[in-house]
Parts: sequence; C-alpha cells; structure tokens
Amino acid sequence: MTDGPEAVATLLDEEFQHMREVWENLKEQYGCIVIQNNYENPPTRLLGNREAFDMRGRVSFIRELNRRMADYASENPKFYIHDIEYLSSCLGLDRWADPFYWHMYKYALAVPLIPDFCFSLSNMIKSLYGKNKKALVLDLDNTLWGGVVGDDGPENLEIGQETSVGQAYTEFQRFLKDYKQIGVLLNVDSKNEYDNAITGIEHPDGVLRQDDFICIKANWDPKDLNFEEIAKELNLLPESLVFVDDNPAEREIVRSSFPGAGVPELEKVEDYPLVIDRSGFFEVTTLSEDDLKRTEMYRANMQRSQEQKRYTDYRDFLRSLEMHGEGGAFQPVYMSRIAQLTNKSNQFNLTTKRYTQAEIEEANADPNRITVYGKLTDKFGDNGVVSVVIGRVEGSVCHIELWIMSCRVLKRDMEYFMLDQLVAECQKRGVSEICGYYYPTLKNGMVKEFYGTLGFTKESEDADGNTCWRFSVRDDYTKKNTVIDTEGGTN
Repeated sequence: MTDGPEAVATLLDEEFQHMREVWENLKEQYGCIVIQNNYENPPTRLLGNREAFDMRGRVSFIRELNRRMADYASENPKFYIHDIEYLSSCLGLDRWADPFYWHMYKYALAVPLIPDFCFSLSNMIKSLYGKNKKALVLDLDNTLWGGVVGDDGPENLEIGQETSVGQAYTEFQRFLKDYKQIGVLLNVDSKNEYDNAITGIEHPDGVLRQDDFICIKANWDPKDLNFEEIAKELNLLPESLVFVDDNPAEREIVRSSFPGAGVPELEKVEDYPLVIDRSGFFEVTTLSEDDLKRTEMYRANMQRSQEQKRYTDYRDFLRSLEMHGEGGAFQPVYMSRIAQLTNKSNQFNLTTKRYTQAEIEEANADPNRITVYGKLTDKFGDNGVVSVVIGRVEGSVCHIELWIMSCRVLKRDMEYFMLDQLVAECQKRGVSEICGYYYPTLKNGMVKEFYGTLGFTKESEDADGNTCWRFSVRDDYTKKNTVIDTEGGTN
C-alpha cells in the first residue's frame, strides 16, 4: 500500500518484460504460434471496488498486464490471447479459483472447470487450422420469430419491442446479423410456403432481411435433404454448417444424418445467442478482408449460377464473366488469407497439408520454394485469393507440396491460370520438370485425376491410392488458360 506510481510502473514493466522475453525466445527458436493465457481477476479484493481504479489494487494491476498483452497480440500475427479473464467471469470466479484445489493439489484452476478451459482452448486451435464452421442454417417459425407465419399470419408473429418474447427474438436476429459481418453465411431451412417465409423475414420489426441470406429453402421437403442441398449450393461440406432449429426431432434427424455438423441444443429463445456463442463454432483467430466480404462473394456466385443458365455453350458463359486473374509469389497483404485457405480447403486439396501463417511466410522466404497465389475477379465481383501452390525445388525438379483451390471458383479454368503461373516461375528458375502428388482422403476424391486433366503423366500409384504425376516444362509451352484475362498481371 506504500508503493507510489513509479514503483507500480516498475513492477508492471518487470512482469511484462519477463513474459515478452519468453514470447520473443519462442519466436526466435521455433517460429511457432503462441497462445498465451491472460490473467483472471484475483479471488479477493483488499480495496473492494476501489481495486478497479487504484494503481495499488491487484485488479488494476492485472487489467493493465492484460491490456499490454492485448497490445502485443495486436502487433504480432503469430501471437494469440486465450481470454481466461472472460472465461473465468462466465463460469464464476469463485468456482474458478476454488481454494480447495490449490491447497489439496496445487491446481491453479478448479478441477471441475478444466474441461471448460480445454474446450475454449481447443476452439482456438481448431480455428487456427481451419476447423471452425462456416455457415448457419436456420429454421424460421419459433426460431427467428415466435409463432407460425402460415397459421398466425405475419402481423401476429412475436418479434419486436411489444413483448418480452418478441424482444428476445429481435435480439437473436441482431446476434445473427452480427455473425454475418465476420463472414458467417446465413441460410434458411424451413417447412413453409416460400411466400409465407418471405413475408415473415420481411416483417417490419425484424432485423434480418431476404438479402441477408444466401440460400432460402422454404418448402415441405425433409429438412435434412434441404440441409444437404444448401451445403451443395454453397460448395461446402455438411460438417461446415450449423443447424439451428427449435424442434428437437428435426435436430436429431440432421445430427444423425450429418455427424460432423453443428447442431446446438436449444430451449428458450433468450438463451439462443448464449448457446451458439458458447459452442465455439465460429471462433475467430484471424479476420481477413475476404471474411468481411464473404456474403457478397457467395451472393455473386449465385448470380453466376443464374447467368450460366442463359448459355448453351459453357465456354461462352466463361467468357461472358469477364474474368481477370492476378497471380505471382505470395504478397504480405494476402498472407492471412492464404493461410486461411490452406486450412479451410478440404475437397480441392491434393496433398492434405495444412499451414499456419508462420509456415506460409517461411515457405515464401525460402529460396528453394516456389510460391504462387491466384486472385480472381469478374463482372459480378471480387472472389479474392482463391488458389495457392507451393513447390519445393530440388535440382531441375519442382515437387508440388501444396495445391489448393476454393470450391467457389470450380470450373472457371482457374487451375489453368495457376499452371501457367507455375510454369512461368519454373522457367525462370531453370526447372525442367514438375512432380505433382495426390494423397486421397474421404473428402478430396474430386481431384483424384486433377493432374491428368492438366496434361501430367501418371508415374506411379500405390495400394493406398497415392499417386505421383510428372509434367515436362518445355521452352515452347503453350499457355492453357484462354478465358481469364491476365493483362497487366504477372502471367
């Protein structure tokens, strides 16, 4: 209690500098991602509520340390905060810091809460490796509003500020709209007449509107079939989706049909946001520009699908898109998105490898590696970075360690654009041969013959279906891309 401002500042500096040295040493020696717990509040307060602002209070001291950690995290992309200050407050600080477990076992965290801690941490790790969910599939009646729009009529739905229940539904819709801002795709799967569904969605007291959704399936088909159809239209695997429905029978059908899908248990509407939040489906470890624009990108994809129906000749359709490609070695501005793409791509991933952002940066800096990114725009909008290739050069051979592509640009000839980019880089390096590899998984069967379609020759295949392909880099190589404009690019 006798410490003055300078003494407190010195203690803070010493404590933070000690931690900083640990993080910097880890960065220097391993170049790895670091996940650091911040500090929970102390279990007792000598100064009572004054602890929050008095420089000598432990609460004040800990909050300042946490703020410095947060500042460090904002400046270091390979460093993340596991926010146990928030987690402990949610679970209850008295339970979190139960002194029995410290005195009995020297556990700083109460044993019953260790699973909650581990679950929170695992959500961060899953997110870093692209295992979080990507979309919500939402029921309507008694999920987005109270009542049944087909029976009660839109004017009698419970939503808005008139009743406590209506307020809860409004808050839930606002919660979902916030998720849209970070790139979570919103979709509807409802047993309803389509026109009735739209009148409910457009209720004047509602927060969500029709254009907030990518897919709206409002019909009398089984919900699991609609759920699967939505996954196909989004070019996502069913396990990337979260099904939100007030009906336990519908939840069980989807849960049993698609074991990897997220299906939270819902009871009271006022708890819907909390249940979804605590499930950790959409943990954010990185947030790229592409994330912020994802809904617009997918909506543009739907427009492209409609455009395609106007053409009998598919090549004419591709030319009508007025596509422009940008490519070359990885650029710093795209590193986050490239790392994201390597971890989220399951179907178009030939070697099944995953990379952290640190590993992506190391590959780009390695003189013995070739890195190529591909960005695609067209008349409907910017698709962002959609394809990545990493090759390891050994002598005159480039071994492809990674070739991935976003499923939202399948059948756009982006693979030919990327091959042209790769060949051009190989020619600069004096590489005369490219070796491509395919390692089968339950999810990437669609690219089993990918190299063959590009003109590679299969060299070998083992009993597990792993294949090796070769391609000769000739001086008179003819570019394979004919529909993606590269004027002003690097091709």
